[in-house]
Order: sequence, then C-alpha cells, then structure tokens
Amino acid sequence: MKSTIDIVNVVASTKLAEAFDLPKIEADLEGAVYNKKKFPGLVYRVKSPKAAFLIFTSGKIVCTGSKNIEDVRTVIITLAKTLKSIGFDKIDMEPEIHVQNIVASADLKTDLNLNAVALGLGLENIEYEPEQFPGLVYRIKQPKVVVLIFSSGKLVITGGKSPEECEEGAQIVRRQLENMGLL
Repeated sequence: MKSTIDIVNVVASTKLAEAFDLPKIEADLEGAVYNKKKFPGLVYRVKSPKAAFLIFTSGKIVCTGSKNIEDVRTVIITLAKTLKSIGFDKIDMEPEIHVQNIVASADLKTDLNLNAVALGLGLENIEYEPEQFPGLVYRIKQPKVVVLIFSSGKLVITGGKSPEECEEGAQIVRRQLENMGLL
C-alpha cells in the first residue's frame, strides 16, 4: 500500500556517554548553546540532514527535527563522531536509539463537517471544542496515536513510534469517515 502520510518530525533519544561536560561542548562546538538558567540541556543544531539535539549532563541526548528514522541514525552517529573529535573518548558509537514520537501529516483532499465527524466517531475518544481549537482531537487506542482532524480534510498524526503506526492511524480515520459517508 502506498503511503498517504508525510513525516514532519521524528523525536528520538539515546545515551551516548556516562556524562557530558556541557560548558566544554559549548566552548568547542560551533553553534552549540548552553544556558543553564533557561534550560538544563545544551542545544545544538545540524544542517544536513537537518536536526536539533538536546544534550544533557547525564550523557543522554534527544534528537528532534528529522524527517525520517534513517536521518536520525545518521545525525546521531555524526554527533557521536563530532563529540569524539573534541575530546570525549568514551562515546558509544553504536547507541540504542529509541523513537519517542513521530509527527506526520496527511490530506483527505475534501472538506469535512467536524460536528458530523464528532458525532460519528463517538464522544468517548474525541475532544472537539471549536471555540478553543479549530481541529477535532481523536485518540486511537491501537495503534496508540492521536489524530488531529481539521475541516480542510488535513490530518496531523502524532504519538506514533513508527511510520507504520502513523500510516495506520491515518487509514483508520479514512475508513471510519468512509463508513459514515463523510468522505
């Protein structure tokens, strides 16, 4: 089946070392920003492939902004090599990477009546308060994802741990709307 989603952001975490000296990283790594008063981690951005890192004294890092899981692995390994090159010897060069969240978008290519959608999906799994937020929030139990449904027919799928979970979330919404005669 052809994918109907576009991955917008992959958030992943890993542990590269037992500890990091963040002031040293900030001093030695061009573009690294560490302001302990504002945030307990160091922020470091890379351009190709595009990603941002939050690096913590615990040796843990969070990678955000990648468009696919392969890029996450690439930028994390590149970061590990970079940290090694500035004097951090005990870096895990084959870290276990955990995908925390994938945000994807999809387009049903039709306008939707969100009041009808809300009634059709049943009130126990949705939140819809148009005065507060222009989309309908639909929580799917399996896979455990949240789909934001907008009247434009656009979907935002979040909470997936894999592209397949996000795709399945989009397909569940599509099937349910077809079954209700809303697509």
